[in-house]
Amino acid sequence: MGLIYLLSQDPSLFILIVISLVFALCVHEFSHGIVAYLCGDDTAYNAGRLTLNPMNHLDPIGSILILIIGVGYAKPVPVNSFNLKNPRIDMIKIAAAGPLSNFALSFLGAFFLVLFIKVNLLTADLMMFFRYFILINIYLGLFNLIPIHPLDGGQIFGNLISKYNPNIFNQLRTRGPIVLFAIIFLGLISGVSIIGLLIGYPAQLIFNFFLKIAELILFLL
Repeated sequence: MGLIYLLSQDPSLFILIVISLVFALCVHEFSHGIVAYLCGDDTAYNAGRLTLNPMNHLDPIGSILILIIGVGYAKPVPVNSFNLKNPRIDMIKIAAAGPLSNFALSFLGAFFLVLFIKVNLLTADLMMFFRYFILINIYLGLFNLIPIHPLDGGQIFGNLISKYNPNIFNQLRTRGPIVLFAIIFLGLISGVSIIGLLIGYPAQLIFNFFLKIAELILFLL
């Protein structure tokens, strides 16, 4: 189910989720671009993608899909592999940068959540914001690590095996979008999100783990 239904039921929650999601998507795409730049490719830089400005990253159709069905996308960061120093390995680094940035954001959210609790500054609104901020980033990171092209996990998995079997890599690139669309469509018509079932439990484990690590760090400090 998309986010649009929240607008009439709980406008405050809608705004919190939208702010968290937009920021998470922008950092995700920026991270792809900056790692590509560090690896020798300035395509994203020349396209104005090394910024956190939402207007440079959000895709109109992808944003509408998020609002309507709950699954969408931002503008993919352009990468020219011919500019990379080590194309296969660098593409893995670039693909991994997006999900890793989201996990980093979720940990920062967990850290500040625990910090606000420690100093007795946590309000109900802040609690809600931190919870959704942390979970959105964890879900976004896990979703993109699913090894299906064109998700980041598909890029990582594909480039790992391309050294040994380029044919499989090409098949994954061709058939991946069809498989991903089928999974999402099946979830929509059945009312049971396969992706949600796949990443829901790991997301909760990561959420709790980040809270424990944040508590340990603050205890040591």
